[in-house]
Amino acid sequence: MNNKSALQIARAAYQPKLPKALKGAVAIKEGEATESVADQAEIKKLFPNTYGMPVVTFAKTCRAKSLPAMNVGVILSGGQAPGGHNVISGLFDGLKAMNKSNKLYGFLGGPSGLIEHKYIELTSDIIDDYRNTGGFDIIGSGRTKLEKQDQFDSGIEICNQLGIKALVIIGGDDSNTNACVLAEYYLQKQCGIQVIGCPKTIDGDLKNSQIETSFGFDTACKVYSEVIGNIMRDANSAKKYWHFIKVMGRSASHIALECGLQTQPNVCIVSEEVEAKKMTLAQIVNDIADKVAARAARGNNFGVAIIPEGLIEFIPEMNILISELNDLLAKESDVKKAVAQLSAASAAVYASLPEAIAKQLTLERDPHGNVQVSLIETEKLLIEMVKKRLAAMKEEGKYDGKFSALGHFFGYEGRCAAPSNFDADYCYSLGYNAAQLIGSGKTGYMSLIKNTTKSSDEWIAAGVPITMMMNMERRHGEMKPVIRKALVELDGAPFKFFAANRDKWAIETAYIYPGPIQYFGPSEVCDQPTKTLLLEQSSK
Repeated sequence: MNNKSALQIARAAYQPKLPKALKGAVAIKEGEATESVADQAEIKKLFPNTYGMPVVTFAKTCRAKSLPAMNVGVILSGGQAPGGHNVISGLFDGLKAMNKSNKLYGFLGGPSGLIEHKYIELTSDIIDDYRNTGGFDIIGSGRTKLEKQDQFDSGIEICNQLGIKALVIIGGDDSNTNACVLAEYYLQKQCGIQVIGCPKTIDGDLKNSQIETSFGFDTACKVYSEVIGNIMRDANSAKKYWHFIKVMGRSASHIALECGLQTQPNVCIVSEEVEAKKMTLAQIVNDIADKVAARAARGNNFGVAIIPEGLIEFIPEMNILISELNDLLAKESDVKKAVAQLSAASAAVYASLPEAIAKQLTLERDPHGNVQVSLIETEKLLIEMVKKRLAAMKEEGKYDGKFSALGHFFGYEGRCAAPSNFDADYCYSLGYNAAQLIGSGKTGYMSLIKNTTKSSDEWIAAGVPITMMMNMERRHGEMKPVIRKALVELDGAPFKFFAANRDKWAIETAYIYPGPIQYFGPSEVCDQPTKTLLLEQSSK
């Protein structure tokens, strides 16, 4: 990497913190046998060699083990998340600490690099150029799924050629499901290749009783919250615009909720609540319009609304409409003919939509035949419908204000940001810990760092069997074993805190301006985890 900024140069010198248990020689402690979160019989049948393994933890010891040299491969899988480079840095340092002759190979472009035998050896010169940086550009990433026997066998072939005895797959729930399938296959074939996963996704939906947070969530939310805060300051200065801000998170609303907790907007929609209450699109629009009117009555014709990317699919009537369109457009290429075959209820919903949004619902489908939800401009949909509702309220004498609105989408801006101190430390520890799991002979495990709201010295280094997190779900018409996604829990501490305060935030201008991520300074400014994590851990 050339032409480094002053911050890059300074961050390169930052030494991520490690749990006390990983500083020096480690001893492993095994817990009780585990079982999957659901569908135990089916998961056990599919994973006979990796099911029921214990959760393991590491502790400091004075007796260092002498381990033979080994080669390890690493894969970045799926979308980018801040801190990926530090997982690889920690893995590299952990391997070298065990034996200086250990080698680390990076497969290029994601899982396809393993299948197509594209790789580089990651040396200290390369690693040092990427420490504490954002992005996945050290080896690239991809979304190829590892699920076919010929793919598995191609992986065995290149691992044997390079003398690789373990693979580390850094990814989200689907990628770690693939890691588990791969670990099971390699054990069946007795090929001597271990597989370890690391929990990555900015969406925050890879967490459970064992995993406190996925890496990248902290940084991405801080990036979005900074910009939301900037817009809030602008709104409070100009006092004439409502800003509708869509943030990433198709399957869960963790990002929207966290940004809401950090900035205290006038409106923050949580998709899981919409689904649980079976709210219609009209109800959502009416609720926003009522808040706009209430603020206008106080002379405040401005505000900020945060909207999760996947909202459309959580509105029951919209979900039915999208499902019908998916089925019809799979058989009928003529959009008008497909729309004419909609059920009466879906046809009414379709007719109520602004023309531009209705058109977006019929655009080219994704590779699985589904509507590309991320391309639907939900923020513009709500702006148009709220504007229409306010006009009706004005005629009814229920609103006497001005409504000018602007739409925004914050997504890719946060995926490759330079990791916060929390993510820099957390990711480095995940990678270093993965090396210890490999050195302990484990496979089919996910690297685990717990107790993360405490100082790093008190962090717990551990490993959880991936099968423990799995259940059966219907995917493309078939029941498949997958890691269960974590949605926002409506009875959880973060949502309860938000719900208890949102009515006040709606009417008042109670904005918080988080400012940019700070890398240097007091710990309370630089090292704080997300509000979500603090609320969750304080409630336990």
